[in-house]
Amino acid sequence: MLREFLELPYDQLEEMNLKAKEQRANRVPMDTLREERMRYLRDEKRIKAVTVCFTDLEGRLHMLDYDKKFLLKSADNLTFDGSSVRGFSQQKESDLRLGIDWSSFYWLPADVFGPGKVLVFGEVLERDGSPYMADMRSVLKAYAEAQFRANGYTFNLSNEIEGFLFQGRHAEQTFVSTGQFQFVNTGGYYHSLPGDALRTFIDTAAEVQRAMGFLNEKDHPEVAPSQFEMNYSYSDALVAADQVQLYKLLCRQVANRLDLTASFLPKPVTGVNGNGMHTNMSISKNGTNLFWQADGREQISDFAWDFVYRILNHGLDICLILNSSVNAYRRLDPHYEAPNQIKASPIDRGSMVRIPIGNERSARVEVRSIAPDANPYLAIYTLFRTGLEGSILPAARRDAVVTLPDNIYDAISDFSGSDHVKALLGDEVAERFATLKRNSADRCPRLLGSKIKPYEVQFHHEVQNQYLWNEF
Repeated sequence: MLREFLELPYDQLEEMNLKAKEQRANRVPMDTLREERMRYLRDEKRIKAVTVCFTDLEGRLHMLDYDKKFLLKSADNLTFDGSSVRGFSQQKESDLRLGIDWSSFYWLPADVFGPGKVLVFGEVLERDGSPYMADMRSVLKAYAEAQFRANGYTFNLSNEIEGFLFQGRHAEQTFVSTGQFQFVNTGGYYHSLPGDALRTFIDTAAEVQRAMGFLNEKDHPEVAPSQFEMNYSYSDALVAADQVQLYKLLCRQVANRLDLTASFLPKPVTGVNGNGMHTNMSISKNGTNLFWQADGREQISDFAWDFVYRILNHGLDICLILNSSVNAYRRLDPHYEAPNQIKASPIDRGSMVRIPIGNERSARVEVRSIAPDANPYLAIYTLFRTGLEGSILPAARRDAVVTLPDNIYDAISDFSGSDHVKALLGDEVAERFATLKRNSADRCPRLLGSKIKPYEVQFHHEVQNQYLWNEF
């Protein structure tokens, strides 16, 4: 053979990725992991490149492939042009450094991602090597570590990420000219025939998830036509945020190979349910779930209720973080089970926060008013820090009916005027984020109306590219 690149069976991939995940959960020292991973890369001759990922301020995933031999020599001196990434450095600042989080190492299915590659998440750094303020992955990581050291808290998280499957490749990028998305299936909730396009996609993507150590639980078609959801087990918050990015990446890649498009726009089609990313959260200490209380209201603890009431109290402040696109405000429509009411409930799915049925292990709170196009690191950091450090919703206001904004301009105003947001992000990052959102919104019709407008798709942060952005 002229080429002999790494291609591993799915069961072996799953075993290796689960071991790496366990090392993260056990907080194996980074120096140990770095030595182990670099030794593996040196010894495994069939690896040609390492894909290093990072996420911009809006939540878009970026990937750079480094030749393996170069990476082994230069892992401590990687740089990239930050001025080319929206929300990062200005042209006059330009270069940023890229560190490697060796704990976040993934072996990839070769039939989906190509042979001879492994993937690792990067950490964006300033020129002097300190964490970059707009890299929300590093911010989440630092906050979770600080809470573990100070209080022994472990942040537990699982996301239920909905998406649509559409006919043809690049259906989002071509929407501006076609004006429509074409379903591949209209079967609805839990219903698709074995072997049809939607079921084939779900089966294939679930196999990739499993191989990458996601610990799958269930997968199924969702309520809307051609809609899907694939659930997996909870994990530490940073791992969970990484898995949000990997979930969307692998879904898009699998769909592309099937000549389809996996879309995570919150509301790509009017008249049917939109896409959500219900986020299940709990905090544990020394293996004990601090959200559980057998005799508590809805069987969660006072600590958990205070966590909920802080999030509700800042619901307007953080709405833009959880719903960060023009299109996201179409989803917050009460006619389609939309969670647009700032309240908590065990049963009302129109509530921002739901209290699911749980037990000593699974007791949790579910934040429902979060869209799948949110920056997962920014959103998860915001929710945990708000739940622990925000001000608590006064008892006198807990029965009031208050709704989330129905358009992005009101959300930007609430965000920009919030002292809580500035405490979370700092003035500069908060202003950068608001500016990015305002720039996109200003390219779209100010009033949503009933019809999906091409510009709200074209200038969506997960869809736009330099070419589309200049077509204005």
